[in-house]
Amino acid sequence: MSTSPTPPQPYRWTLSSYGGGRPDRTGVLPEPPARADDGTPGEWYVDELTACTAKVLARAGGADLCFLGRSLDGMYDLLTGALEYASWPGRLHRLPVSCLDDEAWTPAVRRRFREHLAAVGLEPSALARRKRPIALVDVVFWGRSFSTLHRNLAAWIEESREPWPVIRRKLRYVGVTSRGKPSPKHERWQQSEAWVRSLPAGHVVNVSIDSGMWGVMADHEPKLTRSFPHWLWHDIEAPVVERHAKVAPALNRAKALVAAGRTHEVRDELVRLMAREPGFADREVRALAGAIRG
Repeated sequence: MSTSPTPPQPYRWTLSSYGGGRPDRTGVLPEPPARADDGTPGEWYVDELTACTAKVLARAGGADLCFLGRSLDGMYDLLTGALEYASWPGRLHRLPVSCLDDEAWTPAVRRRFREHLAAVGLEPSALARRKRPIALVDVVFWGRSFSTLHRNLAAWIEESREPWPVIRRKLRYVGVTSRGKPSPKHERWQQSEAWVRSLPAGHVVNVSIDSGMWGVMADHEPKLTRSFPHWLWHDIEAPVVERHAKVAPALNRAKALVAAGRTHEVRDELVRLMAREPGFADREVRALAGAIRG
């Protein structure tokens, strides 16, 4: 895990003791309007999220996970519950920045982006010396966020003169995509990205899910934090705790997913579905399954 300080980011409550911390006291939040959705996920959502999470874990090859943006905050919450008392500390990270496009970035913004990368262990020197791979995970449509991140990371690696042949083996990308009709003519997002070919085979993979579930995670799910694009990265108000009507359903949802991850039912299902993946043959994946099983 990186020892670099984390630059200011939108505040997000800690809801699990994963990693040895103590869950935050959330206090009293505004109640949602009468008859409004309180944010609690339905059983179908937990089932779909569990299945998607199991595939991400297996296809990442037991790598450390870094969730890019906010779309997969629910997966992060589920895993902090499932791994709360497991011997897998320091291997889940959040990089809650929006980085769809870097054309308008100033030098100061690029420096701040590097600070965000360093805080989650993606500094070139840390990558070259880390023991385990790290997988960036995000919902993907065109893959613009992954491309922006990789382009800026590659430039930093080149400037730092750290060994790319070593680092390329430590980097992985897992895209959660909307399931389309199976067809040999169907083009996946990574096929048009030249940088993907600079990584070893199997280091850029996808997990496809139902389009409705993908839409919930990408566009409609209540989030605990606001979007964090580059023009807010130097905002001194960024870490201020937000307390408004929309926070309550998001917090209810996050708490429910952490609680679901703690249950034997969800943990057993994660292991069962991981075992169905070809990647389960990997020693690191089996060790992770053992940690989840507890």
